[in-house]
This record gives sequence, structure tokens and C-alpha cells, in this order.
Amino acid sequence: MLQRSIGRGSNVIERATIAVATVLAVTCAVSAPVEIAAQGKPAALPFRVDPLWPKPLPNGWILGSVTGVAVDAQDHIWIVHRGAASLTARTENGLGTDPPTAEHCCRPAPPVLEFDQAGVLVSSWGGPGEGYDWPESPGGIAVDANGMVWIAAAGFPEAPAGRGRGRGAAGGAAAAGDAAATPAPAPRPIDAHVLQFTRAGKFVRQIGKPGVTQGTDSQTSLNRPANVEIDAAANEIYVADGHGNRRVAVFDAATGAFKRQWAAYGTAPDATAPGPYDPAAPLAKQFRTVSCVTIAKDGMVYVCDRQNNRVQVFSKDGKFVKEAIVSKATLGNGAVWDIALSSDAAQRQLLIADGTDQKIVILRRDTLSPAGEFGAGGRWPGHFYGVGSIAVDSRGNVYTGETFEGKRVQKFAPSR
Repeated sequence: MLQRSIGRGSNVIERATIAVATVLAVTCAVSAPVEIAAQGKPAALPFRVDPLWPKPLPNGWILGSVTGVAVDAQDHIWIVHRGAASLTARTENGLGTDPPTAEHCCRPAPPVLEFDQAGVLVSSWGGPGEGYDWPESPGGIAVDANGMVWIAAAGFPEAPAGRGRGRGAAGGAAAAGDAAATPAPAPRPIDAHVLQFTRAGKFVRQIGKPGVTQGTDSQTSLNRPANVEIDAAANEIYVADGHGNRRVAVFDAATGAFKRQWAAYGTAPDATAPGPYDPAAPLAKQFRTVSCVTIAKDGMVYVCDRQNNRVQVFSKDGKFVKEAIVSKATLGNGAVWDIALSSDAAQRQLLIADGTDQKIVILRRDTLSPAGEFGAGGRWPGHFYGVGSIAVDSRGNVYTGETFEGKRVQKFAPSR
């Protein structure tokens, strides 16, 4: 801590010292290498944030809560976000007025956006359409080797209009003389499906149906799936069916036919609610929230058990291999939100988005031991608020998406 008893003449020097210290602190949090003291453990790759990525969007568009980030075979970056449902008139100027109160801001961008390496917008699409059920809230996004785009439908429906502000159960009875309250529309069913589109946004297939949640043994229904992963070699889609069914479900990517499923430790899914997470309790025998599934080149399958703060590893047939605990003491939404694999040929590292502790945790893939971390909580470039999704391109660049009120994507380049 700087001392303030140096004397009046030192005020200018002290202010300069504070400014330099602040800059150094931010710089270190963003780009400093993380050294691992133990012999034989490689230091984590240092990353530097690109504060000007992506380029400004056209048409006064802004992002809502980002729920998924993916990289395709062309090293294009895809994101999906919640759009207008996550924007507010108070914080996003002009929203909800037609025309907007501001000349150039703000309109929600289309839900699906494709960027090139430079951060230039290449394409945009998404939203309700004929023949499919657009999510109440999208989850993760994946792009397969053929350029097909898969989106998980992960959300509860929005609160009915007119509820919770000034009237009704949350706001008390209507005042005398007020006009009769307009009846709220019937609530829509919860998300329970996965969607497939061409890269141009043409609908191809839907697995599951909103509101149809037939339990953990169902071969045709899901329950708020959080994320998806494509196994190009087997032409299969792995679904992190994690909010209600707490399982990994595998389908044929060409037909949508169910193939297999498993839960924690390779056991059968269990519909019993596990209760609140307790870091002092024995490790849970079932998943709490399956928030991601990621497949390595060697066929190992990595599953995010978000609120149990752990990564579990399986073979493709669901046989349990090993696990790692990440930030055991973290409560709330947990520490393991999404996983990406490093771009080297052996994929030696796992990069984990820890949206509660607001950082990226890096593990060695062979031992699942810590290899470093980067980021911190905050609004500055290189910091995070609700970092819930992560992807890596062929050059080793890392892309992160922030949900809740974070509402942005960031790019981190490896320092060579």
C-alpha cells in the first residue's frame, strides 16, 4: 500500500505512481505469462487481449447476453446471443422505441453472427421462422466440418408481460380508477431441443420439441440442453442435456436418431435432484448441470459438470476415464462452464471458462493438473463478467463470450 505521510510535495509523484501501478496491474492481468513452479510442468501460454476485436457492428446493432462461441474449419468465429430478450431500455439506449431515441443506437443484432479473423462481420441471421422453434434462450453453438450450424435451446420462457412491475403479485393490487390490467399471455413451454441450420441460416433439422420433456430415459426428448459438440468422424452430435436430464445424449447427426447416453462416472442418468452443492461433502455421484461436452482428436470426451466444479473424461462409448476438480470452494453457478482444447497437434491443454470466478483456467490434458490461468473480474479488455463460452482457432487464438450483463466477445492472441 502506498503511504500518504510523505509530504505535500509528493502528491504529484504519488498520483503518477498510482497510475503506473494501475496500468501495470491491468497489463499483468491480461498478458503476463503464468509460471508453474513444479518441475516438469509446462508454463501456460501467455495471451494478450485484442481490445479492438471485433469491429463495430452495422446498423446500430449491439449484442445481448452471449451464450455460445464456436470456430469453424475456415477459422471463422460464430457467436449466438440472446438479443432483445436480454437488453433493457435503461442500459441500452433507445431500445423499445420506434424509432429509437438515439440516431445510431441501439438495436439488437441478429442472434447468430459470423466473423472473420479480423473481426469483420461476414454474415448474420437467426430468430423465429417457419418449420422450427427458435429458442426462448439459446445455449451453445457448434459448426461441423460441412459448415452446418447447431444451436442448443437452453432456456426458460421469458416472464409474461406485465408481471413483476407495479401490478399483480409482485406489485400489489391495481389502484382504484386504473384501467383493468390486460391479461398476461399464457407462458410458452420451456426449451427442450436442438436446431440445425446451414451456414446461411436455412433450417435443416430439429431434435426434440419445446415443452416435451419425457425424462432421463427418453430417446426423443431433451430438457434445456446447454451445449452441443459434433464428432465429424462418426457423424454424431453430442448434446450436453444438462439442466433437467443431467446427461450426455448422443444422436446421429444425419438423421437425428438417438444412439446412446450416460451420466456421471458412466452410470445411467438419475432424475433425482442432487440438492445444493456442498464443497465439504463427498463427490456427487451424479451430474448437477452438464453445461458442455468437448471431443479431443484422440477421442477423449470432456464434460463440464458446472455446479460440481469438475471436468469428467470419458471414451466415446461413455466409459469413465478420470476427473478433475476445478475451484472446489466455488458456489453459485459453479466453476466449469465451457471447455476448449488448445490448437497444438497433441491438444496438450484444456481451457476452461469459469464464469463465477471470472477467469480462464488452464489444465494439462494428460494429467488434468493446473497449468495456469488468466483474466479477472471487471469491464476492462482482458477481464470478464460472466465468461460462459470459449473457443480456440487453428492459430491458437482464444475467443470468449460473456453472458448475463457481460454482453460481449473478446479475442486473446498467444504471445510468441
